[in-house]
Amino acid sequence: MKRISLKTIALALGMGCCGAALAAQTLVRDVRVFDGERMLARRSVLIDGARIVDPDFHGALPAGARVVDGAGRTLLPGLIDAHVHAYRFFDLPLMFGVTTQIDMFTGVAVMQEITRKMKSGQNQGQADMFSAGTLATAPGGHGTEYGMPIPTLGAPAEAQAFVDARIAEGSFFIKIVLESGNDKHPLHSLDLATVKALVAAAHLRGKLAVAHISTLADARGALEAGVDGLVHLFVGGQIDPAELASLVALAQSSHAFVIPTFSVMESIAGLKADDILADASLAGLLDKEQTQPLRASYGPVPRPALMTAPNTLTAALSKAGVRILAGTDAGNTGTQYGISLHHEMASLVQAGLTPVEALAAATSAPARAFGLRERGRILKGYKADLLLVEGDPGADIASTRRIVEVWKDGEPLSALRSARRAQVAAERAAPAQERVQLPADGRISLFANGQLGSPVGIGWVPSNDAFLGGKSTVSLTLQEAEANAQPALAVEANVAPGFPYPWAGLAFMPGKQPMQPANLSGTKVIRFKVRGDGKAYNVAVMSSGVTIPVNVGFVAAGEWKEVAIPFSEFKGIDAGAVTMIAFNAGPRVGAYSFQIADVRLVNE
Repeated sequence: MKRISLKTIALALGMGCCGAALAAQTLVRDVRVFDGERMLARRSVLIDGARIVDPDFHGALPAGARVVDGAGRTLLPGLIDAHVHAYRFFDLPLMFGVTTQIDMFTGVAVMQEITRKMKSGQNQGQADMFSAGTLATAPGGHGTEYGMPIPTLGAPAEAQAFVDARIAEGSFFIKIVLESGNDKHPLHSLDLATVKALVAAAHLRGKLAVAHISTLADARGALEAGVDGLVHLFVGGQIDPAELASLVALAQSSHAFVIPTFSVMESIAGLKADDILADASLAGLLDKEQTQPLRASYGPVPRPALMTAPNTLTAALSKAGVRILAGTDAGNTGTQYGISLHHEMASLVQAGLTPVEALAAATSAPARAFGLRERGRILKGYKADLLLVEGDPGADIASTRRIVEVWKDGEPLSALRSARRAQVAAERAAPAQERVQLPADGRISLFANGQLGSPVGIGWVPSNDAFLGGKSTVSLTLQEAEANAQPALAVEANVAPGFPYPWAGLAFMPGKQPMQPANLSGTKVIRFKVRGDGKAYNVAVMSSGVTIPVNVGFVAAGEWKEVAIPFSEFKGIDAGAVTMIAFNAGPRVGAYSFQIADVRLVNE
């Protein structure tokens, strides 16, 4: 047998690798380059496999290289959304050039699976993710309301064990919640001594500690406790100049970064990201379910004055040299993965950043702040996660929306983007789901003969927070019809503490399966008769893509009265895909009692 030396084998392997690399090379030629920090007028960038091999290439075109014309275009690092809650649509960010997401709270299994794929080089088809995993919150605090039990803590002595458990699960950093809610939705919150202990515990293990806040006082408390960054600012009107200067100085001296999350703050203020929905090149990549959250907002009416505080504070922080990161809080109402980052950058510019500063806030700044190696810059050896756009986003930030190509790990995604666009177009062209045929009078409450009947769907079921770990209870009792009236249903509810947004009541499900959407687009008004204990209640409606119900209040007075609520008041709800209509007590704790009858969905 002929002997082959190790040197020969190594040479052959090297030549084979070289050939594979050459076949995979791409040259983006004569392109404007934003390298993550500054705009460079004209460069040629060579990509070899999953890496940038030369950010300023000169010389002969490599054999077999694919050439992409960069004339009139700008090449940027793949965008980084510095604040998301990634639990679905993991490929969607790539459609908009967002190649990395920094996740502030998701399921541990989701975090571990994406981390495994990243480490094994098998995460090409979705955005990379660096996650806090389970956030640090108090029992009954913000973060406990999402349907999955999570560990909590309530004292400084528990901090190190809590942090160590999160690191063992795979948390990349530690997120701490300082959130007391408001008068309508009070929440338990960690005290500052526990926050300080959590920061120290995270730093002892070499991990960043960041804080969720929603007030100026909590922002100050978190910074004084030593957090590395604030992952929100807060809505509000004018800030006292002395308080503004003091908070900016504290952030500056703390060397902390700030993620304002304008996208979700605007939603709280009742403002919608109409700019991105109106952009067909972007919106054409979202299916109906993905579009729905962008049509809704947390605030029931626009209150633009609430954006005064975050705009003022962001401008002052940036001027003082505090690092500003672009993050959307995607996963919440008013946001969507990937697409919202383009709106976020525009909001940062509106707040006072230059376009180049906003671009850095979505590339190099989050990479540097969170220690993400080989990301956020166009430099030799960095990941070939790239975004090519028409125009100059250094002059007009909206140019980031004119996407020509996206590369993830060196692989172009134009084919995937085209396929997604075709899929969305086909969905929109498809006949609408057949409208639910309601009876002529629209009555959906067929309460008789001991049955909670309905002419359509699953019908009526008791509803409370128990399936999410809450302690509220409800009992339903059918009552005989009074003269010239429909039979009524008596609802006795006990709304109990132990869940951040407790509720109890009854729900109507129009689909054939639980939470299956049904087309109720013929419905213009929800009518029902009610009487009760004089307390305030809510009609809550959900549709596909809406994870938090939209509520409209009513009062159950001592005498029977008819309530009529236009369906248009349920902002952001798609009448063509309704999953639930509920009549609930809460969130204030206590005993409730009301009777409901003659519920109708009418077209008038």
